[in-house]
Order: sequence, then structure tokens, then C-alpha cells
Amino acid sequence: MKTIETQILVNSTPEKIWNILINFDEYELWNPFMTKVVGDAKLGSKIMVKIQTVRGKERTYYPIITKIDKDKELRWKGKSFFPGIFDGERIFIIEKSIDNQVSFLHKEIFTGLGVKFVGDKLDEDLKESFDKMNMALKTRAENF
Repeated sequence: MKTIETQILVNSTPEKIWNILINFDEYELWNPFMTKVVGDAKLGSKIMVKIQTVRGKERTYYPIITKIDKDKELRWKGKSFFPGIFDGERIFIIEKSIDNQVSFLHKEIFTGLGVKFVGDKLDEDLKESFDKMNMALKTRAENF
């Protein structure tokens, strides 16, 4: 198992961040990491997610939304072609903080046999990409 986790404080409300997060149609307008998300933000929905890391790696995957807790948490889980080889669960947690700030937690938990072989490479590229997305979310929530 491998976890990559990032966090940022945003001067906004949980509701505003939630609305940005579930509005998949607008991801390509603001999100430098998840450049396109297609589908419905509903429990059990299969969505298409296109990512582009800061080092230029591109990937498209088709996870299923596993948790929706309005204004609090969104999760989706993707599996490799052969489940159990390399699976990932993306987790977004929104928590009201002090002084009208919101803590936004963005993490992914990778499981499967393939994690042993690519685990360290995930750190290099994905953490920076997560941070870039977090910053773009912060900018959008604070300025729109």
C-alpha cells in the first residue's frame, strides 16, 4: 500500500469548495492536474478522469464514485485492467476550520502488487501534481 496526501487551507466555505469539486464539466477550466472529468457526481457512477502530471505524463482512467458526503467528502476508486495489480482510491475531504477557512485534504491510496514496483515514482510526480491542483482549487474558491 502507498498513500500520497496533500492538504491546503482555503479562505472559503465548504459549500463553495464542494460545488467546484463536483462540477466535473468545469475541471478543464481550472484544474491543471485533472484536465477532464466526464460523468455524474453520484454514488456508484462510473466517470472518466484524464490526468496530466507536472512532468507531462498523461493517463485516462475510469473509476467508480464510492462515497459522496455533501460538502464533506468525495471518493472514487479505479482499478487496473486486472484488479488487484494496481488500484487507487482518490479521496477529497473538506473540513471547516477556524477563521472562515476550510481545510481541503487530497489523497490517494494505492494498493496491489504493482505498487512495489512503482511506489517511489508515484511520490515524485503525483504529490507535486496534487499540490498544483490544490492551489488551483484555492484560487478558484477564493476569487470566483
